Amino acid sequence: MADSQIWHTRFMGLCDHVSKWSEDPHFRVGCVIVNARHVVLSTGYNGFPRGVQGHHPSRFDRETGEKFFWFEHAERNAIYNAASVGVSLSEATLYVNRFPCADCSRAIIQADIGTLVCPPIPDVDGALDESFRAGATMLEEAGLPVTIFSQATGER
Repeated sequence: MADSQIWHTRFMGLCDHVSKWSEDPHFRVGCVIVNARHVVLSTGYNGFPRGVQGHHPSRFDRETGEKFFWFEHAERNAIYNAASVGVSLSEATLYVNRFPCADCSRAIIQADIGTLVCPPIPDVDGALDESFRAGATMLEEAGLPVTIFSQATGER
């Protein structure tokens, strides 16, 4: 196994671990951002903003779209967490265990992330299909290298 594949497997595993902190019963997403020396700079998971209550069942409703008003995505949480303590993410590698939506892709580009490692766009998501496609287009146009990772086989 190549050295980069070992690191990708480790950090994607850490994404899976961090994702377990999410209160979302449908999708648990974790994100880990590391520097070139494989030092963790920040982590994030999808969840409510700090201090916002998660005990209202309607705030989890994906069908009505209500959930999308309340939940912050893992990628942006990791970026915000780094910003809140003054950590630069310039040229860092961002690992996430779900392909980024358009909003997260914009944040990844604007945070000057150097490389993205993630699984492929999900075949069927419904609510976010167009957002995934737009995110992929933005990442490509921005020239941000994306390594597609499959848990079953390692990187591709």
